[in-house]
Amino acid sequence: QVQLVESGGGLVQAGGSLRLSCAASRNILSINTMGWYHQAPGKQRELVATIFSGGSTNYADSVKGRFTISRDNAKNTMYLQMNSLKPEDTAVYYCNADLMRPISKTLDRYWGQGTQVTVSS
Repeated sequence: QVQLVESGGGLVQAGGSLRLSCAASRNILSINTMGWYHQAPGKQRELVATIFSGGSTNYADSVKGRFTISRDNAKNTMYLQMNSLKPEDTAVYYCNADLMRPISKTLDRYWGQGTQVTVSS
């Protein structure tokens, strides 16, 4: 199991930047995949960015070139650097972790509590 705690959300003007953090309760090198999702009011939760155990990353088209996902293994923390923010980036941002069970190879998904990001125009 893993507990995830997000921080770093807030209110920012369009064009500004924020950095979100996701602190994990275990060694993140043992986590297969970590990622950031966002959910705007009345909409489904959507993938923003993913970082795999080998370090490769994947981004939604809407954030490519503006957001960067990274992790600090020593701090067991994942980050999302968000630059050139737009009003449409306004949402609750959640971090997630997928852990593979060693015998069954099935994935268990864990979520943080979410952090609000509001971008004003």
